Amino acid sequence: MPRPAQRSRTPRRVSVKTPSGKTAVRYEKRAKGAPRCPVTGLPLGGMNAKVYRSGVSIRAPNRPYGGVYSHKVLARALRLAVRR
Repeated sequence: MPRPAQRSRTPRRVSVKTPSGKTAVRYEKRAKGAPRCPVTGLPLGGMNAKVYRSGVSIRAPNRPYGGVYSHKVLARALRLAVRR
């Protein structure tokens, strides 16, 4: 029986063939998807989805709220801030 931490479906289950010919189940972390905007759900532009292990400051575009909100939300927020 698997350990209690491995009973959930959070880790990915991968069948691997061992040198003796048997198949064993290995548990791996699931790959993360591309970062998304919390408001619109669009994938963030300028963020490299493949290099998700490096810090956000390395990947994020150099603009206000870069790497957090999509360009559409940011443009709308800036317009509202200027109009006030």
